[in-house]
Order: sequence, then C-alpha cells, then structure tokens
Amino acid sequence: MKIIVSFFNRLMQRYLPDPFLFVIILTFLVFALGLIFTDSGPYQMVQFWGEGFWGLLSFAMQMVLVLITGHVLASSAIFKAGLSALASKAKTPGQAVIIVTIISLLASWINWGFGLVIGALFAKELARHVKGVDYRLLIASAYSGFVIWHGGISGSTPLTIATPGHFSEDLIGIIPTSETIFSSFNLIITIGLFIVLPIVNRIMLPAKDDTVTVDPALLKEDLPAATLERDSMTPAEKLENSQILSLLIGVMGLIFLFYYFVTNGFALNLDIVNFLFLFLGILFHRTPRHFLQAVTNAVKGGSGIIIQFPFYAGIIGMMTASGLAAVISNGFVSIANEHTLPLFTFLSAGLVNIFVPSGGGQWAVQAPVMLDAAIALDVSIPKIAMAVAWGDAWTNLIQPFWALPALAIAGLKAKDIMGFCVLTLIASGIIISLGFLLL
Repeated sequence: MKIIVSFFNRLMQRYLPDPFLFVIILTFLVFALGLIFTDSGPYQMVQFWGEGFWGLLSFAMQMVLVLITGHVLASSAIFKAGLSALASKAKTPGQAVIIVTIISLLASWINWGFGLVIGALFAKELARHVKGVDYRLLIASAYSGFVIWHGGISGSTPLTIATPGHFSEDLIGIIPTSETIFSSFNLIITIGLFIVLPIVNRIMLPAKDDTVTVDPALLKEDLPAATLERDSMTPAEKLENSQILSLLIGVMGLIFLFYYFVTNGFALNLDIVNFLFLFLGILFHRTPRHFLQAVTNAVKGGSGIIIQFPFYAGIIGMMTASGLAAVISNGFVSIANEHTLPLFTFLSAGLVNIFVPSGGGQWAVQAPVMLDAAIALDVSIPKIAMAVAWGDAWTNLIQPFWALPALAIAGLKAKDIMGFCVLTLIASGIIISLGFLLL
C-alpha cells in the first residue's frame, strides 16, 4: 500500500495543475466534447459558457462565508479549547488519522458545509498535538469524510424529491426520506464507509522517510494586538472593544436560531450553518475588534473560491445547454438492465460530477434520463435517485472544486492531498458499487 500511495503522490505532485488551471483545462475539454458529441457549434458552445458563467454567484458567496465563518469560529479561544481537548485524545499518527476521518464523516453526514470546515480545522489541531503525523494525509483524511454527505441528512437530491412541488413530482410523486436517506440500502452503504474509510486512511500512513510534517508554530493564528487602556480610548475605539455590543448582536442571532429550529426542526442548510458559525464567532471573540481581526485572517484563503466558481458555472452551462450531460447519461443507460441500472447510474453520475460539481444541479441534469430508464425497466425510483446522489458525492474526492475551502484552511495545494484521495476514491467506489449491485 505504501508503494501505491507513494506512486499516486508523485503522480499528482508532477502532473496535477493548480485548481485554477484545472478548471481552465476542464473548460476546453467540455467545449471540445460538446462539439464532438452534440449538435452544438463553436459559437453556440461559447454562448452556453458565457450565459452560465455567473450562475453560481450566490453559491460562491455562501462558500466564501463557509470558509470565513468556520475559520473565525475555530480561531476563538473557546472553540480552540474544545478542538484541543478532542485532539489530545490522539497519541499516535495512526490514531490521529482515524479520529479525524470519523469526525469528518459524522460532521459531513449531518451537513456538508459543516463537515468541510470542521474536518479541516480539526486536522490542523491534530497536527499541532501529534508528532510525526503526515500533514497531507491528515487533511486528505478530513476531506475524505465529505464523500458521505449526499447520503446524509443534508443531501440535496433526497431532500429535493421529498419536497412538494419539485420539478419531477408529476412523474414520481413525493418520495419521503424514509425511502432514500434512511432506507436500509443507504444506511448499509453509509455504515460500510464509516468502517472502511478510517482503515484505508490509516493504512496509507507514509513511511517515516516519506512523511511530510508541519511546524506547529506555523498553524497558530495571528493574535489581535493588545487592547488599549479604556481611559485612553477614543469613543470609536471604545465601541470597537465593547463586549456589550457583541453580546447583544450575538444573542439576537441565537434567538433567531432558536426560532428557526423550533419552527423547522433540525433542518440544516448552508445559510443556517453560516448563520450559526457567524454569530457564535461574534460571541466567542467577545469584542467587534477581535472578531474583525479573525475575519481578516480568514479572508486570506478565499481567493480560490472567488475566482474559480464562475468558471465552473460556465462549464455547467455548456454541459446542460448543449445536452452533453444527457449524452453521457444515455450512454450508460443504453448498456444497463434492471439489475445493473443503479450501478451504472452511480458511475455515470460520478463522471458527470467531474464537470458539474453541484448536487442539486446534477440531479436536474440527470433526472429526466435516469427516471425514464428506471420506469421503463421497473427499477426502484428511490434507489436511482440515491445512485445519482452517491455518484455526485463520490468523485468530489478528486474534484478540486469542493476541496478549496479545506485547502484554504490547511494552507495546502490540491496536488498535496490528491494522491491520497485517489486511493480513497477507489475504496469508497467499491463499497458504494457493491451496495447498489447487491442490495
């Protein structure tokens, strides 16, 4: 295993470009595939690309806030103490890798945005506590837990088809989460990943000579400058250092959260996760000045998200408007039967996800093809929906799009972790494939 891991790490270090260059290459690839496999011409493909280019602006802002608010919360004294206490339970590199994988899996099952941030932050804390642990593998292990999100309670596809008024309601009706997220086949796949992924990540620990560690001092956050004596402060400085202002606005945010959860139950979405992180961060940093210093530190890692998401939106525009995504889906459907359709649906969704890394967007693209095939072959609709969901989550392991927040928090590049992620992709792909083929 160590030889295989070393091979993939060297391969990724040598050939995987920066995520920005990766999205540029994907853009040209989708452009060429659209010309070859659809009726679209060059001018039309450029049109589809440009019209879709700004389609992810609101989502990009949400992702930037996931990064910033999560980072701010984690840099607070209270949160640091909690992460530190949990990290202290790990005494060896192997234990650190196993613990961060389990925490990431659990957090991602609850909510994908929560999992992305918490996993990376916890991995950084473990790197400060455990000597001799490979920092790249820690971050890769934290990111590996993200593979479970679409089979969890924040999965966009199962939640969409459980919501009245969804776009395919006339065809399949309302499908409750008891038949998707909490179905026996989905729970078995989920449990299988909880068992297998920590073991796989532990096995990937590099030999001592190949281990890449990080100086714990480099992982410390910049501390705010010392607070001035209150008597020497200007009125503006007194407001900046007012604990009362932070307390009032923080409590206001918590009151709304209480109202939201009483009204909606434990229905997390990206906006609520950001809202929770934001106002806990305000409270935990105690003064506006300390909070804003933490925000300044956190913003430094958001550039990749800001500049790359529009290019992915352009790719999604070309994939959907040209019909290329449907062509890929139909290719898999054409070789499937009633027994293999869930498996081929999963594999096709994994391929499409590399170009359309958006759970809800991918379901909208693939649903018309896959649902018609499921009805024609008399295959379980909930299982087909979850096959699309798991395929969307699966290849995120090698898609830099979703790794950007974790990489920004960790201070690493995509090529630093992708060698490990390839092995995780293979292991998780086997578990999920067997689940759809046998269950």
